[in-house]
Amino acid sequence: MRSISTFGAAVFAFVAATVFSAGISLAGDAHTTTKFEGVKANAGTATHSRQGNSDMLTWSDDFKIPDTPAPHWQVIDSKGNTFLLQRLVIKGDKQNKSIVLPAYVKDVAKVQIWCAWAEALLGEASFSKAIKTAAGERDSMMASR
Repeated sequence: MRSISTFGAAVFAFVAATVFSAGISLAGDAHTTTKFEGVKANAGTATHSRQGNSDMLTWSDDFKIPDTPAPHWQVIDSKGNTFLLQRLVIKGDKQNKSIVLPAYVKDVAKVQIWCAWAEALLGEASFSKAIKTAAGERDSMMASR
């Protein structure tokens, strides 16, 4: 009877360790920027995550949408290329809190909040190092062949 209990405990420990390490690897896929700083965007952060082959950016709960006519997501890659993306506010009270990065963005070094109407930088946040997107990883693998 005692050997069954020992075996059950060993199986439980193995399953718990597997689940725990899987949780760590999933959390390791998320990257968070510094706090947004600028003339209108001074709170919150952006988080990069990957779902399958899609790279996502999501602002934190403490982020405040600037009160300007056309605030947009904008990213800058490690080469200094700038990509203007979706508006933060869609229609009415709908928001683009999360967006999927297009495949032509190969990495992201900075996330900006950009007013497309006034053509002004409202705030900026940086990653500690550029985050390579799935498209960027795929291109690197193809180039190394």
